Amino acid sequence: MGRRAKFLTLTLSTGEMLVMHLGMTGRFTVGGSQLGEFHHETGTDARHDHVVFHLGSGATVTYNDPRRFGFMELWPAETFQAYPRLMRMGPEPLSNAFSAAYLDEVLQGRKAPIKAALLDQSIIAGLGNIYVCEALWRSGISPKRRASTVPGQRAARLAPAINEVITEAIEAGGSSISDFASTNGELGYFQHSFAVYAREGQACRNCGGPIKRLVQSGRSSFFCSTCQR
Repeated sequence: MGRRAKFLTLTLSTGEMLVMHLGMTGRFTVGGSQLGEFHHETGTDARHDHVVFHLGSGATVTYNDPRRFGFMELWPAETFQAYPRLMRMGPEPLSNAFSAAYLDEVLQGRKAPIKAALLDQSIIAGLGNIYVCEALWRSGISPKRRASTVPGQRAARLAPAINEVITEAIEAGGSSISDFASTNGELGYFQHSFAVYAREGQACRNCGGPIKRLVQSGRSSFFCSTCQR
Protein backbone atom coordinates (compact mmCIF):
# COMPACT_ATOMS: atom_id res chain seq x y z
CA MET A 1 0.00 0.00 0.00
CA GLY A 2 1.23 3.47 -0.82
CA ARG A 3 0.29 7.12 -0.59
CA ARG A 4 0.66 10.14 -2.85
CA ALA A 5 -0.63 13.42 -1.44
CA LYS A 6 -4.23 12.70 -0.34
CA PHE A 7 -4.51 9.49 -2.38
CA LEU A 8 -4.02 5.93 -1.11
CA THR A 9 -2.86 3.28 -3.58
CA LEU A 10 -3.13 -0.48 -3.31
CA THR A 11 -1.53 -3.01 -5.68
CA LEU A 12 -3.93 -5.88 -6.42
CA SER A 13 -3.15 -9.45 -7.47
CA THR A 14 -5.20 -8.80 -10.63
CA GLY A 15 -2.50 -6.51 -11.98
CA GLU A 16 -4.48 -3.39 -11.21
CA MET A 17 -3.97 -0.46 -8.87
CA LEU A 18 -6.80 0.60 -6.58
CA VAL A 19 -6.68 4.36 -6.02
CA MET A 20 -8.62 5.70 -3.05
CA HIS A 21 -9.43 9.19 -1.79
CA LEU A 22 -11.24 9.64 1.53
CA GLY A 23 -12.81 12.99 0.67
CA MET A 24 -13.97 14.94 3.73
CA THR A 25 -15.44 12.21 5.94
CA GLY A 26 -14.25 8.87 4.55
CA ARG A 27 -12.59 6.29 6.78
CA PHE A 28 -11.63 2.62 6.81
CA THR A 29 -12.57 0.35 9.70
CA VAL A 30 -11.28 -3.13 10.45
CA GLY A 31 -13.59 -5.86 11.70
CA GLY A 32 -13.74 -9.62 12.08
CA SER A 33 -10.17 -9.82 13.38
CA GLN A 34 -9.05 -12.50 15.79
CA LEU A 35 -8.38 -11.89 19.46
CA GLY A 36 -5.10 -10.02 19.90
CA GLU A 37 -5.10 -8.57 16.41
CA PHE A 38 -5.77 -4.94 15.57
CA HIS A 39 -9.37 -3.99 16.18
CA HIS A 40 -11.11 -0.81 17.23
CA GLU A 41 -14.80 -0.11 17.76
CA THR A 42 -15.36 2.99 15.63
CA GLY A 43 -19.03 3.67 16.24
CA THR A 44 -19.60 4.61 12.59
CA ASP A 45 -23.12 4.50 11.14
CA ALA A 46 -23.44 1.36 9.00
CA ARG A 47 -25.84 3.20 6.68
CA HIS A 48 -22.78 4.97 5.28
CA ASP A 49 -20.78 1.79 4.61
CA HIS A 50 -20.17 1.79 0.85
CA VAL A 51 -17.44 -0.79 0.20
CA VAL A 52 -16.47 -3.91 2.18
CA PHE A 53 -13.24 -5.82 1.49
CA HIS A 54 -13.21 -9.45 2.66
CA LEU A 55 -9.64 -10.56 3.37
CA GLY A 56 -8.27 -14.08 3.26
CA SER A 57 -7.61 -13.91 7.01
CA GLY A 58 -11.32 -13.53 7.69
CA ALA A 59 -11.03 -9.86 8.57
CA THR A 60 -13.06 -7.20 6.81
CA VAL A 61 -12.07 -3.67 5.86
CA THR A 62 -15.04 -1.34 5.44
CA TYR A 63 -15.08 2.04 3.74
CA ASN A 64 -17.51 4.40 5.49
CA ASP A 65 -18.24 7.88 4.12
CA PRO A 66 -21.28 9.90 5.31
CA ARG A 67 -20.81 12.81 2.88
CA ARG A 68 -19.75 10.65 -0.10
CA PHE A 69 -17.00 12.97 -1.34
CA GLY A 70 -14.48 10.12 -1.45
CA PHE A 71 -13.99 7.73 -4.34
CA MET A 72 -12.17 4.62 -5.56
CA GLU A 73 -10.85 3.89 -9.04
CA LEU A 74 -9.14 0.92 -10.68
CA TRP A 75 -6.22 1.53 -13.03
CA PRO A 76 -3.89 -0.92 -14.84
CA ALA A 77 -0.65 -1.20 -12.86
CA GLU A 78 1.55 -1.19 -15.97
CA THR A 79 0.29 2.27 -16.99
CA PHE A 80 -0.15 3.73 -13.52
CA GLN A 81 2.44 6.44 -14.24
CA ALA A 82 -0.16 7.87 -16.63
CA TYR A 83 -2.93 7.98 -14.01
CA PRO A 84 -4.37 11.46 -14.71
CA ARG A 85 -5.20 12.49 -11.14
CA LEU A 86 -1.56 12.10 -10.07
CA MET A 87 0.33 13.07 -13.23
CA ARG A 88 0.34 16.82 -12.69
CA MET A 89 0.84 16.89 -8.93
CA GLY A 90 3.54 19.05 -7.43
CA PRO A 91 6.04 17.95 -4.77
CA GLU A 92 4.88 17.10 -1.27
CA PRO A 93 5.67 19.70 1.42
CA LEU A 94 8.00 17.38 3.36
CA SER A 95 9.89 16.15 0.31
CA ASN A 96 13.39 17.24 -0.71
CA ALA A 97 11.91 18.72 -3.88
CA PHE A 98 10.02 21.38 -1.91
CA SER A 99 11.96 24.49 -0.89
CA ALA A 100 11.96 28.28 -0.99
CA ALA A 101 13.79 28.06 -4.32
CA TYR A 102 10.98 25.88 -5.68
CA LEU A 103 8.38 28.46 -4.57
CA ASP A 104 10.44 31.21 -6.20
CA GLU A 105 10.26 29.35 -9.48
CA VAL A 106 6.69 28.09 -9.48
CA LEU A 107 5.01 31.30 -8.22
CA GLN A 108 6.63 33.59 -10.79
CA GLY A 109 3.98 35.37 -12.85
CA ARG A 110 0.99 33.85 -11.04
CA LYS A 111 -1.81 36.37 -10.63
CA ALA A 112 -3.90 34.24 -8.25
CA PRO A 113 -3.89 34.99 -4.51
CA ILE A 114 -1.20 33.05 -2.66
CA LYS A 115 -3.89 31.17 -0.70
CA ALA A 116 -5.39 29.77 -3.93
CA ALA A 117 -1.94 28.98 -5.33
CA LEU A 118 -0.96 26.95 -2.27
CA LEU A 119 -4.17 24.91 -2.50
CA ASP A 120 -3.42 24.12 -6.15
CA GLN A 121 -2.29 20.48 -6.06
CA SER A 122 -0.15 21.00 -9.16
CA ILE A 123 2.00 23.39 -7.11
CA ILE A 124 2.12 21.56 -3.77
CA ALA A 125 0.54 18.13 -3.37
CA GLY A 126 -1.53 17.33 -0.32
CA LEU A 127 -1.58 20.75 1.33
CA GLY A 128 -5.03 21.52 2.78
CA ASN A 129 -6.96 24.61 3.86
CA ILE A 130 -6.18 24.45 7.58
CA TYR A 131 -2.45 24.18 7.15
CA VAL A 132 -2.26 26.84 4.44
CA CYS A 133 -3.98 29.31 6.77
CA GLU A 134 -1.61 28.47 9.60
CA ALA A 135 1.53 28.61 7.44
CA LEU A 136 0.57 31.98 5.97
CA TRP A 137 0.11 33.39 9.47
CA ARG A 138 3.46 32.07 10.63
CA SER A 139 5.19 33.58 7.61
CA GLY A 140 3.36 36.92 7.87
CA ILE A 141 1.81 36.70 4.41
CA SER A 142 -1.77 37.76 3.67
CA PRO A 143 -3.91 35.14 1.92
CA LYS A 144 -4.97 37.95 -0.44
CA ARG A 145 -1.44 38.72 -1.62
CA ARG A 146 -0.79 38.03 -5.31
CA ALA A 147 1.28 34.86 -5.62
CA SER A 148 3.74 36.49 -8.00
CA THR A 149 4.87 38.88 -5.24
CA VAL A 150 5.87 36.07 -2.86
CA PRO A 151 9.18 34.90 -4.41
CA GLY A 152 12.19 36.19 -2.51
CA GLN A 153 12.10 37.00 1.21
CA ARG A 154 8.48 35.99 1.62
CA ALA A 155 9.07 32.58 0.03
CA ALA A 156 12.09 32.17 2.32
CA ARG A 157 9.71 32.50 5.28
CA LEU A 158 6.83 30.56 3.75
CA ALA A 159 8.62 27.32 2.80
CA PRO A 160 9.91 26.53 6.34
CA ALA A 161 6.56 27.63 7.83
CA ILE A 162 4.73 25.08 5.66
CA ASN A 163 7.22 22.39 6.66
CA GLU A 164 6.89 23.22 10.37
CA VAL A 165 3.08 23.28 10.34
CA ILE A 166 2.81 19.92 8.56
CA THR A 167 5.44 18.32 10.82
CA GLU A 168 3.77 19.57 14.00
CA ALA A 169 0.33 18.48 12.78
CA ILE A 170 1.59 14.96 12.07
CA GLU A 171 3.20 14.75 15.50
CA ALA A 172 -0.08 15.91 17.06
CA GLY A 173 -2.09 13.25 15.22
CA GLY A 174 -3.83 15.72 12.93
CA SER A 175 -6.68 18.13 13.60
CA SER A 176 -9.94 16.73 15.02
CA ILE A 177 -12.47 19.46 14.31
CA SER A 178 -15.58 17.35 13.69
CA ASP A 179 -15.21 13.60 13.25
CA PHE A 180 -11.56 12.94 12.40
CA ALA A 181 -9.85 10.19 14.41
CA SER A 182 -6.74 8.09 13.90
CA THR A 183 -6.82 4.36 13.18
CA ASN A 184 -6.76 3.56 16.90
CA GLY A 185 -9.70 5.87 17.59
CA GLU A 186 -7.68 8.62 19.23
CA LEU A 187 -8.44 12.23 18.34
CA GLY A 188 -5.79 14.55 16.96
CA TYR A 189 -4.93 17.63 18.98
CA PHE A 190 -3.27 20.06 16.56
CA GLN A 191 -6.50 22.09 16.61
CA HIS A 192 -5.46 23.30 20.07
CA SER A 193 -2.46 24.99 18.41
CA PHE A 194 -4.42 26.88 15.75
CA ALA A 195 -3.28 30.49 15.53
CA VAL A 196 -5.91 31.61 13.01
CA TYR A 197 -8.00 28.76 11.58
CA ALA A 198 -11.61 28.81 12.88
CA ARG A 199 -10.70 31.66 15.27
CA GLU A 200 -12.66 34.49 13.63
CA GLY A 201 -13.07 37.40 16.07
CA GLN A 202 -10.62 35.98 18.58
CA ALA A 203 -7.33 37.67 19.47
CA CYS A 204 -4.26 37.13 17.31
CA ARG A 205 -1.67 35.22 19.29
CA ASN A 206 0.97 37.67 18.09
CA CYS A 207 -0.49 41.19 18.15
CA GLY A 208 -3.80 40.75 19.98
CA GLY A 209 -5.86 42.09 17.10
CA PRO A 210 -8.99 40.29 15.84
CA ILE A 211 -8.67 37.32 13.51
CA LYS A 212 -10.63 37.93 10.31
CA ARG A 213 -12.32 35.57 7.88
CA LEU A 214 -12.91 35.85 4.16
CA VAL A 215 -14.05 33.41 1.49
CA GLN A 216 -11.66 32.68 -1.37
CA SER A 217 -12.63 30.24 -4.11
CA GLY A 218 -15.35 28.85 -1.86
CA ARG A 219 -12.97 28.20 1.05
CA SER A 220 -12.72 30.12 4.33
CA SER A 221 -9.46 31.96 4.92
CA PHE A 222 -8.56 33.06 8.45
CA PHE A 223 -5.86 35.67 8.97
CA CYS A 224 -4.61 38.67 10.94
CA SER A 225 -4.67 41.82 8.83
CA THR A 226 -2.05 43.43 11.08
CA CYS A 227 0.53 40.62 11.11
CA GLN A 228 -0.06 39.38 7.57
CA ARG A 229 0.67 41.68 4.64
